[in-house]
Amino acid sequence: MKKIQSLIVLLTVISFSNIAFAQKSKTAPDYLNVPGPLLFQNKAFNLNWSSHPSVNFYKQEYLTKGEDANQYKMMLMIDVIAGETNLKNIVSAKVAELKQMKAGNPMVNYEIIQNPKTGEYLLDFLLTANAADGTTSIVERNVYRYQTFSDKTGKKGVLLFAASSRAYAAAVNSFFVALKTNRKVLLNEVAQFKMPEISIK
Repeated sequence: MKKIQSLIVLLTVISFSNIAFAQKSKTAPDYLNVPGPLLFQNKAFNLNWSSHPSVNFYKQEYLTKGEDANQYKMMLMIDVIAGETNLKNIVSAKVAELKQMKAGNPMVNYEIIQNPKTGEYLLDFLLTANAADGTTSIVERNVYRYQTFSDKTGKKGVLLFAASSRAYAAAVNSFFVALKTNRKVLLNEVAQFKMPEISIK
């Protein structure tokens, strides 16, 4: 998949990545036993791709029927780091990475919100990619929701639920215009989403 940049949060040898690895697969294994499809914005999102790149890191991506992983408009993601991990450290590492990216691309923006009652974090950030002529060819807005979890077998870790929306080429300008007035809509949808129960295989 054409990627904007590899956005990876490192926690020792483990990583949470935002996108860029989606590949269509008819037999993507459901490592997390997530009941599906995921219902979001009144649409059904089905498991499209999954990866288990390290012993305690799992990544799954979801698309609506007919959506192209290389040209998607909306993608859902569920990432899991299993084991004793520090949620704040994971979020801080992602923010540090975004700060570094912003130094080279002023279009990169982000906001972090913590829920003091639940301990969850929301990270809302914007990325862009340019065409050869310097114009913005892709704009990508991501809302990440981080929380700790414990599955039915007692395994613990950090769960990430995320929604990623994109616009391409001629649709980029209208995407920015809509974002100015509707920015909180996706943020609230992710914040209010009922987090799925997972069970690590």
